[in-house]
Amino acid sequence: MRDIMGMMGKVKEMQAKMEKMQAEIAALEIDGTSGGGLVTVRLDGKGHMISLKVDPSLFKEDDVEILEDLIVAAHKDAKDKAEAVQAEKTRELTAGLPIPPGMKLPF
Repeated sequence: MRDIMGMMGKVKEMQAKMEKMQAEIAALEIDGTSGGGLVTVRLDGKGHMISLKVDPSLFKEDDVEILEDLIVAAHKDAKDKAEAVQAEKTRELTAGLPIPPGMKLPF
């Protein structure tokens, strides 16, 4: 019976840590860039775009497709960085737990 109570305490502790980690991740702001810094996208930790900065030199009619591609690339860069930070924080939180490889947290 003591083992179950101890395990329940650890589950609650893990849940509190997970909630704290999720709040920290949500508060993050991550920049992604493309085109050598010509386009910068800022995302929050949930992947929502906060801001977009475009170098004025890209505002030419014949460069519209390039600009569109650079915006998409900058967004992907920021999203990849946000996912890497989330994965690292999750690894730190779950260190030592027998979690199957490839299982993503939070669920």
